[in-house]
Amino acid sequence: MKKHLLFLGPPGAGKGTQAALLSEANSYLHLSTGELLRKEIDLGTSLGKQVKDTINKGELVSDQLVLEIVKKNLDKENNGWILDGYPRNLSQVKSLNSVLINLNQTLEIVFYLDIPEEVLIKRLLMRGRKDDNEDTIKTRLKIYKETTEPLIEYYESISLLKYINADRDLKTISTDIKQKMA
Repeated sequence: MKKHLLFLGPPGAGKGTQAALLSEANSYLHLSTGELLRKEIDLGTSLGKQVKDTINKGELVSDQLVLEIVKKNLDKENNGWILDGYPRNLSQVKSLNSVLINLNQTLEIVFYLDIPEEVLIKRLLMRGRKDDNEDTIKTRLKIYKETTEPLIEYYESISLLKYINADRDLKTISTDIKQKMA
């Protein structure tokens, strides 16, 4: 059973939901950068305020900031981990690779949750977060396409990528992921 996983996919593809289910079932550490950043916002730290302003503009939080949060969490004792929402671009991939080398850990599988854009927009609007309106959603999808899609090619080129059709019900997607982990 593989223990070091990454979930890739556009906002609203269900990465967080699937990662949470899998981490709960296997006692893995679920590292959702979105949740870690939202926690900073809720705590009202100065870092949280910076993060909030950036997110409200539909932009992405700085690589260095996210890397620090991820590194701190990967270094804890754990039974395995799932990265969700990080890395988002090729420079983050390089930073993550060097962190993993230093921690003597390896990324074993990258699940790419693939889903049509019109389904995503509907899902995100239904989710009803304050930062989810049609304009910010379209901005986020545009940024995602420009920065994150090259990761799909990269992970495919090193044979770590597994495609998951995310336009299905929760249980079917979960079963597909578990089968591809074997």
